[in-house]
Amino acid sequence: MLEGELSDPRIAPSYVTDVVLAPGGKSARIFVAVHGNEEEEVSTLEGLTTARAYIRSQLRDRMGVRHVPELTFAIDRSEKMTGRMEELLARTRKRDKKRAEAEPQKTVTIKL
Repeated sequence: MLEGELSDPRIAPSYVTDVVLAPGGKSARIFVAVHGNEEEEVSTLEGLTTARAYIRSQLRDRMGVRHVPELTFAIDRSEKMTGRMEELLARTRKRDKKRAEAEPQKTVTIKL
């Protein structure tokens, strides 16, 4: 549905990463990852919140159920955070490698 059925220009290219259904099924939190910057994340969240009633009605029709939970949307930044952590770890490994290469090799002589 995010791929093109919602015509709101505020919604940037994005995809659903997780759906957490509350006990009892009365509400659901949908986590969405947005391809873009923080400004696009905010506008996408606004667009999805505005389209909430339409999305619920489409889910009701497609799933053939009587009740669809109340939907709330949240931005999922886990992939961006993972990428940043990997970048920092790579820098640390590179720095450690340079330090190891810069230190003189210590040799131990054993006399028999």
